[in-house]
Amino acid sequence: MHTRIEEVRARQVFDSRGHPTVEVDVLLEGGAVGRGTVPSGASTGRFEALELRDGDPTRFSGRSVRKAVANVNERIAPRVLGMDALQQRVIDQAMIALDGTADKSELGANAILGVSMAVAWAGANASRLPLYRYLGGAEGRTLPLPMVQVIGGGLHAGKSVDVQDFMVIPVGARTYSNAIEMVASVYHAARAVFGDRGKPVSVADEGGLWPTFGSNVEGLDLVVASIEEAGYAPGKDVAIALDVASSHFFEQGMYRFALEGRARDARDFVRLLVSWVDQYPILSIEDGMAEDDWAGWQELTGALGRRVQLVGDDLFATNTRRIKQGLDERVANAVLIKMNQIGTLTETMEAVALTRRGGYLPVISARSGETEDTTIAHLAVATNAGQIKVGSMARSERTVKWNELLRIEEGLGEEALFPGASIFERIITR
Repeated sequence: MHTRIEEVRARQVFDSRGHPTVEVDVLLEGGAVGRGTVPSGASTGRFEALELRDGDPTRFSGRSVRKAVANVNERIAPRVLGMDALQQRVIDQAMIALDGTADKSELGANAILGVSMAVAWAGANASRLPLYRYLGGAEGRTLPLPMVQVIGGGLHAGKSVDVQDFMVIPVGARTYSNAIEMVASVYHAARAVFGDRGKPVSVADEGGLWPTFGSNVEGLDLVVASIEEAGYAPGKDVAIALDVASSHFFEQGMYRFALEGRARDARDFVRLLVSWVDQYPILSIEDGMAEDDWAGWQELTGALGRRVQLVGDDLFATNTRRIKQGLDERVANAVLIKMNQIGTLTETMEAVALTRRGGYLPVISARSGETEDTTIAHLAVATNAGQIKVGSMARSERTVKWNELLRIEEGLGEEALFPGASIFERIITR
């Protein structure tokens, strides 16, 4: 099998928001080809690896990625040519060493990740294996429970509401395909509920409905109504998940809801989140506290850590050093996993492994600026993560991931595992 890298080629393409992003093709001696197209976030934390942009205001308002593309073609390609594509870790480590910075700011995490993803696909194609099998071996066979956006807010919807995502989790699902059918039903029911209540229906960055609310809690009421409209029991069949994204309204030690003109200190904000959990069938809260507010996270974990999933996104940034700190300090109980926060497939899988060893739950996640790339669908199955967050049931950059998982489920057949809501038994004792 001829698996040495013969050619690496990068180009500038576009993500789902119409912004430039990096795409990389890797060609092997035997003719196998792999492609990686890099996503981009709008709601980004300070501790993420650097996404290299040109900053030229005359080209895509400074968002061009021609420097990152050039770094692939002129600097990374000469380093990895001739290397064995089956040696994913060796190649990823070579690129990390070539960059030489803690946050991949020399070459750009978008440049490095594009090559890392393309190498993995090339290796899988050369091995004539689906990517999930190539990465995870025979043990990688768990279909993830989907966490699906119904209403988009925060930076995903022009800050029309402070809470960034109102999502649903089909806790009553028996299979992955059953789970997708349930959340699709809730999504379409939400459109009907919006219409009945005279609210305009438009689409946010990740495909969820764009809200016009008078308060954040109104979003919770609408999600409950949508679950019921779809014919499901809130909490029993379908639960609610929130991405609060609180770092984006944390100012001078206060959590400020612009929609309601109200500022709260950490203790008061925790009380608010507890009151929501008391009143609504909320199963998961992401970034309930800000990325630097470790004391606030400890307060929140003490109050809700045995009742709901508490997911750290900006807090952990898919970085094993920060995840280890969270494990040591026992804050949160789950970790959001985003490949472009750290910049290589190897480091992403290490973050998943550390999360699981620490007794926390990993949640594989897309970004708000997505592409047609399906790598994360395969990653979720390969690592047996158990959960995936892609966005909503609209827009093809979202549905391409949901659909790929349907194909994987079909390919696995009787080998497929779907733990469903039982995965939460590891962290929730309520």
